[in-house]
Amino acid sequence: MSAAGGVKADFRPSRDDILRYIADNPDKSGKREIAKAFSLKGDARIWLKDLLRDLQDEGLLEKDRKRLVRAGALPHVTVLDIFSRDVDGGLLARPVEQPEGAVPVVVAIKSSRNGPSAGIGDRVLAKTFPTHAEAGPAYTGRVMKVFEKRNDAVLGVFRMLKDGTFRIEPVERRQPELVVEKEHQNGAKNGDLVEVEPQRASRYGLPRARVVTVIGSLTSEKAVSMIAIHAHDIPHIFPAEVIAEAEAMKPATLAGREDWRNVPLVTIDPADAKDHDDAVFAEPDTDEKNPGGVVAIVAIADVAAYVTYGSALDREALNRGNSVYFPDRVVPMLPERISNDLCSLKEGVDRPALAVRMVFSAQGRKIRHSFHRIMMRSAARLAYSQAQAAIDGAPDDATGPILESILKPLWTAYGVLKRDRDSRQPLELELPERKILLNEDGQVDRVIVPDRLDAHKLIEEFMIQANVAAAETLEAKKQSLVYRTHDAPSLAKQESLREFLATLGLSLARGAQMKPSQFNQILSQVKGAEHEALVNEVVLRAQSQALYSPENLGHFGLNLRRYAHFTSPIRRYADLIVHRALIGALQLGAGGISRSEEERLEDISELISASERRAMAAERDTVDRLIAGYLAGHINDTFDARISGVTKAGLFVQLPQFGADGFIPVSSLDGDYYIYDETARSLFGERTGKGYQLADRVEVRLVEVAPLAGAMRFEMLTDPKPLSGSKRSFHKGKTQRSRARASQLRQTARTRRR
Repeated sequence: MSAAGGVKADFRPSRDDILRYIADNPDKSGKREIAKAFSLKGDARIWLKDLLRDLQDEGLLEKDRKRLVRAGALPHVTVLDIFSRDVDGGLLARPVEQPEGAVPVVVAIKSSRNGPSAGIGDRVLAKTFPTHAEAGPAYTGRVMKVFEKRNDAVLGVFRMLKDGTFRIEPVERRQPELVVEKEHQNGAKNGDLVEVEPQRASRYGLPRARVVTVIGSLTSEKAVSMIAIHAHDIPHIFPAEVIAEAEAMKPATLAGREDWRNVPLVTIDPADAKDHDDAVFAEPDTDEKNPGGVVAIVAIADVAAYVTYGSALDREALNRGNSVYFPDRVVPMLPERISNDLCSLKEGVDRPALAVRMVFSAQGRKIRHSFHRIMMRSAARLAYSQAQAAIDGAPDDATGPILESILKPLWTAYGVLKRDRDSRQPLELELPERKILLNEDGQVDRVIVPDRLDAHKLIEEFMIQANVAAAETLEAKKQSLVYRTHDAPSLAKQESLREFLATLGLSLARGAQMKPSQFNQILSQVKGAEHEALVNEVVLRAQSQALYSPENLGHFGLNLRRYAHFTSPIRRYADLIVHRALIGALQLGAGGISRSEEERLEDISELISASERRAMAAERDTVDRLIAGYLAGHINDTFDARISGVTKAGLFVQLPQFGADGFIPVSSLDGDYYIYDETARSLFGERTGKGYQLADRVEVRLVEVAPLAGAMRFEMLTDPKPLSGSKRSFHKGKTQRSRARASQLRQTARTRRR
């Protein structure tokens, strides 16, 4: 019986009914929606909860935020490439990202009447819906956004050979080398980074192409990040109308604002920061009913005063979603006139801001807070290290005069807020961040792990509290908003982690409601032990991905019930939405959220979540290419490394001093046939039982580098070690061993042919 009408009160749907409903209604597949669809109440809801958990444990369902989706199904919102039309003229597309080994899913795309127009060759973000048709496309979809046209362009380096012919060395390793005829050179010079359009393949020889765009010389200091910008379709040139709109902006006035220019707010940022969008201040609470309490103020640049919904600036900001940070450049969300000038909280300059005043008890619990639209004047621009040095007893000319009046009260307030953080117990992973320092030529000079100072933690905690206050205020006003959500690990990931920990003699308690403190307890048990890095890595990989959503799922990692990004509207569109929501809900003047914007929050959330993932991938690729280019002159050198990934095909290793990854094919591991143990995250020898495990420290030799692809291949020098936790079920594994042996022989043969 379907969920549509006529359902008896005691009716309980079958497993197939549930699975069909979820497939047909991907946007209404939470537990509440399913129960409502089948009119389940009382004990039947408990029965449904148990059934859904069983379906997840069996791998038939997966959790996507609060929704449930069919395992292996196409995501409800995904990126597609449109490649053709069907007989009725409808557009056909394939998903850009597919699970390994999956058959390509064909999707028929239809644009809404008022939505973006798409055509063959476009890459789009779309909502998808299953058709259950026996023939034809498996899904229909609605286009949400059309990305910049790619036209199957290939990114590569233009090379002039000694015989006078021209070649394209592709950025992607899978792409073959291309030949360019002189008439299709389009002004490209040797070493230029170019976009080319492949031509019809000739019967003999290499495929041919013509140069479409000359991006710039590969020897320029910003060429490596430009590869990532083009490869990931990151908008980096502001349209003329956007620049014109930004340049025409006049500084905001005091009209309609509270005058807070006498409050000595200060900015504390990285030493090389160009924009300053947050300022802080703290003082003891003078209310005798709150002994030991503090008042903390966070002021954030009022970007909504300049970037209004539907304007050219706004459309471009949403298109970008966020700023993208590379070692050699920043691709900003907003033009410099806005980000580095009108909205930058410069020292001694009047600037509009949205401020939150928070009162905390001596135990760090927030008693109350209020938001204000203000005009402020920063009392000082400080670097993290500069502020920390002053607190540590080494003030300079800038920090000396404000040490007692401004800095020490800030640190006192941080000490109070830290008490509540310690009580809350957010997830505490030990994962040091590395920073690449470049020389004047844009090449890697060195890689460092910056010190984690109390100054960093102070600003982080102040910002977290401001973000929580924003979410609380908007919820209290019943105002729609975009939350920053981080769901608990899925049941499947929990079970996988539990099995892994068992191999180390550690246990993770079962329970429907996991808490960060349970993971922290595991991490504390291995602190300083041999498996510390391994366990931190595996716990990290068990976590869900943080997303933006108009639906509140809470923030698991921070252990917070509600959380919204409010503190960086210069570089994140999500924060700009929250600012507009606060302005509208609290009636703080012009620039509030509109009804049209509220109706689009789900689509906007999907767009900016996708933009964030795109930025992370581009940043990671750029680091890989920079390090690969740096190490290209170190072939046959040996390095200390750590195993950062284990697959059937081989081992990924990371060089701690560079933070870059390379690969060791399983076929190159001598002395045994190696079998992949997914539970123990290891490769172990069939004969000896010895092998390699995730996070092992090893010595490797660099044997091959592809700088353009950011790829490195290594050779293992460290002997395998005994692996007590690996499954050596020889009585079961004859077929598995023969397959593994055949696979390794094939890989060895391929390697030799290369």
